[in-house]
Amino acid sequence: MSDILVDTNVLVYSFDPRDRTKQAQAREVIDLLLSNARAVLSVQCLTEFFRIVRWRLPEPLPPGNALLEVSRFSRACPVYSLTLPVVMEAIQASNSYQMSIWDALIWAIAKVNQISYILTEDADHGRLLDGIHYLNPFDADFDIALLEG
Repeated sequence: MSDILVDTNVLVYSFDPRDRTKQAQAREVIDLLLSNARAVLSVQCLTEFFRIVRWRLPEPLPPGNALLEVSRFSRACPVYSLTLPVVMEAIQASNSYQMSIWDALIWAIAKVNQISYILTEDADHGRLLDGIHYLNPFDADFDIALLEG
């Protein structure tokens, strides 16, 4: 299996104490992907992550800690930028597949950069959309062995 684009919700769950089961699962899959150098991120995911952990969690991270986590993630794995081709692909996908523009941008980052997998809670586990496979780490059918390389 190739690189896996990690969506914002998986990153956030690793810091969100409201659901300890999801928090533990998110931490396990992120640690596994990072240790195997399989995780990739998008600029969008990092900015969304920062906003959520700073202002939306019951116990928000202090500014310095939030910055530290964004820096840690960006040093640990490749980060893809939103480019005009990504935006155009996302707009087409949003229209064709009735996706939110934000979910379409994540999908388009994967498609344009030839990343075959997206790890997210925002799609059905196993969904295949124009060559991109969705993996939901919180789904009962999810097998963590898929991430091991």
